Amino acid sequence: MKHSERDESTLRHIIRYCDEIADAISRHDLSLEKVTADHVYKNALSMSILQIGELVNVLSQSFRSAHSDMPWREIKRMRDKAAHHYGEFDVNTLWETVTEDISPLKAFCETSLRDADATKQSSTQ
Repeated sequence: MKHSERDESTLRHIIRYCDEIADAISRHDLSLEKVTADHVYKNALSMSILQIGELVNVLSQSFRSAHSDMPWREIKRMRDKAAHHYGEFDVNTLWETVTEDISPLKAFCETSLRDADATKQSSTQ
C-alpha cells in the first residue's frame, strides 16, 4: 500500500519513541517495582506514551482506516490518560502497555515502512 510521506514520517517518529521506551527499560533495568517507586521513570515512560498518542492523531484517516486492525482508539486513550488524568494514571496499566504493547506497535510501523519502500521500488521498475 502506498502511504503519504507524512504518514511515513509519523511512523518513523513512533518507532523512535518505541525505541526510547525500550532503551529506558533496558538501560535502567526497569521493573514494575522500580517504576512504581520512582516518579522519574514513570514520567519518562508516560511522556513517550503521550507522544505516541499525539503522533497517532497525525496519521491520516485513510492510513488508520486501511489498518483498522490496529487499536488506534486505545492508543489515543492512553495518551489522554497520560495527559489529562496523570494523578490517576495507573502504573500497572503503564507497565503493561510498555512491556506488552509497544513492541508490536513498533513491529507494525517497521513493516508498514518496509511495505511502502517495496511499493515505491516496484513502481520505479
